[in-house]
Amino acid sequence: MTAAVMGRLGLYARLVRLDKPIGTLLLLWPTLWALWAAGQGNPPLSILVIFVVGTFLMRSAGCAINDYFDRDFDRHVQRTQARVLTAGLIKPKEALMVAGGLALIAFVLVLSLNALTIGLSFVALLLAATYPLMKRLFGVPQAYLGIAFGFGIPMAFAAVTDSVPLVAWVLLLANICWTVAYDTEYAMVDRDDDVKLGLKTAAITFGQYDVVAIGVCYTLAIILLGYAGLLMGWGVPYLSGLALASAIALVHMRWIRHRDRAACFRAFRHNNWFGAMVFAGILAQYLIHG
Repeated sequence: MTAAVMGRLGLYARLVRLDKPIGTLLLLWPTLWALWAAGQGNPPLSILVIFVVGTFLMRSAGCAINDYFDRDFDRHVQRTQARVLTAGLIKPKEALMVAGGLALIAFVLVLSLNALTIGLSFVALLLAATYPLMKRLFGVPQAYLGIAFGFGIPMAFAAVTDSVPLVAWVLLLANICWTVAYDTEYAMVDRDDDVKLGLKTAAITFGQYDVVAIGVCYTLAIILLGYAGLLMGWGVPYLSGLALASAIALVHMRWIRHRDRAACFRAFRHNNWFGAMVFAGILAQYLIHG
């Protein structure tokens, strides 16, 4: 393989954030919650592999399509000026080709699942493709992101059980609240630039009540996760994981209280552990009680 081809692949890797896996992890944890819940602690290996690989592919495709829509805005934001599309290192049509290619591979994987899951995959694709537009249209685009990031939940239940029960929608609502919390922390980093560019984010919409709103969203997420556990009949092991996630949320609230950019970004990245603790509780529940 020539140096030129390797260099191009390296640019594509940067486009889809291979060097920044936090987005994939935040997308993966809710999917794993749902797979373990739907599979009663033992999801089919083939479905697990499809969803893990599909999560990686769709997050990567989402990064490419997001950069395509935001390429004119990103050059005015210090944090995003060096993105390969914004910097002119690749062409816009290349970003679209990468996004389309990755989404197509993900769809091919889904074709091996049941009809309900395939149908839901079209909704998931629509959500992923239209999320970047919400920053122009909707005051809290983080809520839309929560639906997009959490749509693996109903898809997981559909794949494993060929149905989407109430608990799946409760978990999706919990994920929406959690996403608004952590992505508002992320938006607080770019708030000044977003105001100048006329973009809409929860950090701008919530204004001086941003920290309070994040606390409310964390609280709602934990309550909804608790309700999901009640519906599933989970006990102390799960509640222990949820308690650890709650403690992590409290740490984040302490970090962001002064709205320092670095602290807000640190809290955003640390949400990986919130999702991991919820999953650890589900995993412990089935390991201990079967």
